[in-house]
Amino acid sequence: MRALVQRVSSAFVVADSASAGEIGRGLLILLGVSFDDTEAECNFVAEKCLNLRIFEDVNGKMNLSALDVRGEILVVSQFTLYGDCSRGRRPDFTKAAPPEQARKLYDMFICEMRKSGLTTRTGVFGAMMQVSLCNSGPVTLLVESRTK
Repeated sequence: MRALVQRVSSAFVVADSASAGEIGRGLLILLGVSFDDTEAECNFVAEKCLNLRIFEDVNGKMNLSALDVRGEILVVSQFTLYGDCSRGRRPDFTKAAPPEQARKLYDMFICEMRKSGLTTRTGVFGAMMQVSLCNSGPVTLLVESRTK
């Protein structure tokens, strides 16, 4: 599982010309699911995202997590995180999970975010979406469930 985590001052997603989710200060998480991901990997990535110390403390050091600052979470499914561009010019998506499997783990990830008590919004799984954000820092990190 891969989560592209961006610290944002605001973010929103639109699907089918309608607002799907919007947050203020917090994390925009673009989530990709691989064909060999399990519940254990989902739990690992969720816990890592919630506890990443990427918000500034009173001394300006990145020392606080989304939990510490009561940040909001916006989760958007993005199978293209498993696009392999190493050969040719067209990405190969064979490592991405099929939709049924990806949906199950995506929903589980969202459930873990909500269990934290943080406001959690989502995009629309499988839809064409437009994502807008104001990246704070900018801070963007890739969290993976296992070393590749």
